[in-house]
Amino acid sequence: MPGPTNDARIYLLDADERRTTADGPYVVGPTGERQDLPPLVFAAVQHVLEAMRAGMAVKVSPLRPELPIDEAADAIGMARDDLRAYVTEGAVPFHSTNSVDWVDLATIIAWDNDRRTARAQGVRVLLDESPWNGSDKGRSQARP
Repeated sequence: MPGPTNDARIYLLDADERRTTADGPYVVGPTGERQDLPPLVFAAVQHVLEAMRAGMAVKVSPLRPELPIDEAADAIGMARDDLRAYVTEGAVPFHSTNSVDWVDLATIIAWDNDRRTARAQGVRVLLDESPWNGSDKGRSQARP
């Protein structure tokens, strides 16, 4: 294991990921009962164990497959107004019912992962071009 983590994660299994296999991961209860686990559930359990062994508390909350925008923002750790702005500009698909705007949880997770990846790549580009990275790339030439 790489070490304790303090990052929040959402684990959402699609239909194929809910399946278990006889040679897959499992847990054994205190009386010896065996419970087969889907691999992604095992990853979630590892995440919980890692955090708790590091002395952290863990909150496990079931989420519906479709959430109101404010709940979706809370789930992915984004300010509600920021997610609403992305929805308004069309970056995130939604639908409305009885004055509630809904987003698909799997879609919002994928969108947030893509957004975070693009942001990390942008930071890497900026760092590569930074005058403090030890290379000449990105440094301005001294004027005579």
